[in-house]
Amino acid sequence: MSPPPSAVADCPSITEVVPARPSTKSSAPARDATFAAIGVALVSTIFFAMGDVAAKVLTGTLPAIEVTWLRYLIFGLVVVPTVFVARGTRAMHTPRLRLQIIRALAVAGSAVLFILGLGYLQVAEATAINFISPIFITALSIPLLGEKVGIRRWAAAAVGFLGVMLVVQPGGSAFQLAALLPIGAALAWAVAAIATRLMSSERPEATLAWSAVIGLIALTAFVPFHWRTPTAGEVGLAVLMGACSTTGHWLIILAYRKAAASTIAPFSYVQLLFAGLLGFGVFGTVPGAMTLTGGLVIAASGLYTAHRERIRTREARLAAAGIRRS
Repeated sequence: MSPPPSAVADCPSITEVVPARPSTKSSAPARDATFAAIGVALVSTIFFAMGDVAAKVLTGTLPAIEVTWLRYLIFGLVVVPTVFVARGTRAMHTPRLRLQIIRALAVAGSAVLFILGLGYLQVAEATAINFISPIFITALSIPLLGEKVGIRRWAAAAVGFLGVMLVVQPGGSAFQLAALLPIGAALAWAVAAIATRLMSSERPEATLAWSAVIGLIALTAFVPFHWRTPTAGEVGLAVLMGACSTTGHWLIILAYRKAAASTIAPFSYVQLLFAGLLGFGVFGTVPGAMTLTGGLVIAASGLYTAHRERIRTREARLAAAGIRRS
């Protein structure tokens, strides 16, 4: 499961733990770096899709809570030491502990709901539905952040909702209540994104470490009640799942170090393609025409929402600097 493309800017990453050096390259090398970053981002979507497929296989024999816990365990074993090596003993210092906990629990809840959904839905279906979180971020930003949402962003949200309806097909023979699970995952991710904005002054490495630690602790509290001892093969698959998820995050981090978020974000939707291909290769499932159409509509909505957000952010910065558009 990867962060929704248009929500990536709301979430701190390891890139900010060790900031990239200012570029002094000429335009040609800069273009080369951008193309390389796009390639890395595309490869990351393959790893994310592979991790989701592995998670779906595991949900056939293991509880979703346990599968999520295994993924968090592997992710935490990589992330937490990295943060402490980079920042030392003050890595987890935070004056906004309550918000850190809320964000971490929301991210963990999103992961659990998404993996639960994978147990019932095709990987491509769950992935497409989960990409609607920008709609929830738009809605929640009004009461929680006091933002004003214009007609264009609401129109994009409405289009995204239409895309979800095409995938879910409520009232049709193909409708499954399980489709509500990735919707819930998207809502939980939106809560996490809002929490991140509310503590924008926090050091990113602290937020990253708290997310890994709190998420793992929360899942550890529940996993004994849903535990089934995995076989050697399941342990190996769990390691593959965690490795793919962690590698995907590292790759997307590298991509964002080399190119602007506005350049990279659109290519994250390629994960829908790989989710469909891997789903067919492993499970023999073929996404229906409605799923494909709905996925494209959701992607278009998310990309436009991200575009409007970039414009809003740029205008806010210009206004703060006292610069008016001519």
